[in-house]
Order: sequence, then structure tokens, then C-alpha cells
Amino acid sequence: MRRAVIIGLDGMPYRLIADLAGQGVMPNMRALIAEAEGAFTPMESTIPEVSSVAWSSIITGKNPGEHGIFGFTDLRPGTYELFFPNFNDLGARPFWERPGSGRAAIINIPSTYPARAMNGVLIAGFVALELERAVYPPTLVPELERLGYRLDVDSAKGHRSIELFLEDLERTLESHIAAARWLWEEGAWETFMLAFTTTDRLAHFLWEAYEDEQHQYHSAFLGHLHKIDRAIGELADRLDERDLLVVLSDHGFERLEEEVYVNLILKEEGLLELEEAPSAPDLEAISPKTRAFALDPARIYLNLKGRFPRGSIEPEDREKVLAELIALFSELRRAGRRAVRRVCRKEEIYRGPWLDRAPDLVLLPERGFAFRARLKLELEAPSEERGPFTGKHTQEDAFLLVRCEEADELMPSRPTVADVVGLIDRWQRL
Repeated sequence: MRRAVIIGLDGMPYRLIADLAGQGVMPNMRALIAEAEGAFTPMESTIPEVSSVAWSSIITGKNPGEHGIFGFTDLRPGTYELFFPNFNDLGARPFWERPGSGRAAIINIPSTYPARAMNGVLIAGFVALELERAVYPPTLVPELERLGYRLDVDSAKGHRSIELFLEDLERTLESHIAAARWLWEEGAWETFMLAFTTTDRLAHFLWEAYEDEQHQYHSAFLGHLHKIDRAIGELADRLDERDLLVVLSDHGFERLEEEVYVNLILKEEGLLELEEAPSAPDLEAISPKTRAFALDPARIYLNLKGRFPRGSIEPEDREKVLAELIALFSELRRAGRRAVRRVCRKEEIYRGPWLDRAPDLVLLPERGFAFRARLKLELEAPSEERGPFTGKHTQEDAFLLVRCEEADELMPSRPTVADVVGLIDRWQRL
């Protein structure tokens, strides 16, 4: 029986993996890159470049317009009410639920909570709230508890103490590796998929520690990636030449230099107004005078009549308002630098049955910029003091590595995260 193994490193950019492999910090990745003989390449993430959207595309092989996940939060149709989409809101099947997909072990994949019945085992990843609802079959829960399994890092600790955060990060990683080892041995499976998500948390808080060799936590950053590299090597060594190994990330990362408050810009330009000034402003306070508003990280919605309860824009005026917004953000500058690399219309980047629920525009930032769209933070005077994050997501610098006999013919020329399922399908047909 041929087996497919997919290993994800959440948020790890191509250039970081290439760098640490070259330095010897990740010797197993260095060996895999050499064995792949060219089947190691940058990969584009989704737009926006957030984990819930990207992993939904990775596991379905679909773009957001086809699977219906556009961010960590979304709007209930016909309202300004925010909700957090979960696995039940995914509008396309993950590859392991398709007819004839075979038995699978799926571990810590973001946006797969709550777990549901499948042919195999599933431990849901971020944002999983309760272990009992994150695991299928539920009979696995006692053993996971014995292993000290942790659903995720307690990121709140990073806001108080980096030392406490790193301790929690290491314990979480160790529990994920222990669960992977156990499930590897537990039964026959055709597909084994594991995501390391501690990498994303590490990069958010300590990206500057990666770039600065003199940083207090530089060794801790490299040490965490070295542990993950050992786990990758352990799994890779258990495969033979008939098997498929895919190692990938869902998006890239880079240094965070400046945060841009999208709703504040809309407010300053007279495009966003609230009916009142509540202590915790939210979208329910949007005035009929509002023409546009944003959701994280930079999804802009026109306040269209027929789409929203207090919509003010007639359908025939949509193109005019879009042109105004595109001009505004295309020219946006901070300290003389362009802040927006690309203003994306939904029709340019999405297709499929969920297109009508997509944001009208999505902003892609230039290097170093991060967009924020939380009303409470943005409609008050933003603080000059940056938070604890030193790293931010990038869209163009995910990575893909494929090791198998047929890697050359399987690799797309310019891969995106939505190409991974198709790659596995082609391998299975060979």
C-alpha cells in the first residue's frame, strides 16, 4: 500500500526554510531539499493570507469562493453580526471525506473544529476549544489526555512573559509530536497529515529573534525549528520510494514594521460613520451614511442596499464607489512608503458559489505593513506603542516540497495552496 504523508509548518516562509536548512539548523529539511531535486519552491497563499482561509484551501483544493471561508470572522448573511466560522461552515469537502479517499490520520489542522465522523482519526487544530469535541473517534480522548495533549499554545502568556510563552510553546510541540507518534503506530492508514502550528505563534512573537543573531531568544527560535526538523526526519525515514511526502506551509512571514488601521482610514475619509459612540463600537452601530467598512485583516465591504440592513449604496453606484476605494488605497502611504501592494476586487481573486458572500475588496500589504480592522481599536486614537508581535503574515512566500519518484511531473509551475489536493490526486492515479 502506497502512503501519502503531508506535514505542515504553519506560517514558515520559503526563505526561512532555505536559510535554516543551509545553516544546518534543519538538517533533515536540507536532505529532503537535496532529494527533491528541484521540487522545493515558493508557494502562494490565499487572499487574505490568514490560516483559516489558507488551510481550508489546502484541504479542499478550492479557492475561498468555492469553500466559503474568507477569514477568522465573517458576517451572517443580511446582517452586521459577526461570527467565527468553523468546520461545519466549510462549503467544500476536505480530501479525506471524499468517496473512496481511504483511511486517514489528520492531526492539528486549523479550522477542522468541531471534529466530525470520518474514515480514520481526526484531532482538530486551531481554533479548537474543547478536547472532547476536537477528537474523532472520541475513544481517543483518554490516551491523548494521558499524553498531555495540548490543543494550542496559550498565546496570552506571550503578552506577559516570553519565558512563560516559550515554556508553553515547547510543551505544546512535544504533545503534538507524541500524539503523531502514537497515531502513526495505531492502525493502517493511507494518508497521514500533521500540522505544526507552534511555528506561527513563535514567528508572531519572536520574528525579530530569528533575524537578529544577538537577540536574547535567537537560540530558542532556532532550537524550536530544530526540534520540528527532527520530527520531520523521523516521519520521512519511515517512508519508502513508493510513498509521497509533502512538506508545506500555509503562508509566509516577515518582520512587522507598522500597523495600518483600515476602518480609521475609512472614517477619516468620510466613508464610515457610526450612529452612536458606544463604549465598545461594533458593526451593529453602522450608520446608513456608511459607504464601506472593513473586517480583519483588510477585507472591505460596500454598504450595499439589499445586502446589509442599513445599506446606503445603490447597486448601480457600486462601480463608482469601488473605483474611489481602489484609488484611495492604491495611493496610501506611510512615511513616504506605499502601504498597499495590491487592491484586489473579489471577482479577480475568487470564483464559485460563495462569491456573493465575499468581501468586495481585499488589500494586500507592502513589505513590513500589517492591516488591522477592529472597530474598537481603530475608531479611537490608535496607540503609538506597538504590541508584542514582531512578525506578520505574507501571501507570496509559503513553501512546498514534494518527495516521490514522480515529483518532477507532479509539481505545478507556480503552485498555490489550492493546488495541493490536485497534486495528491495526480500522484494517486500514477
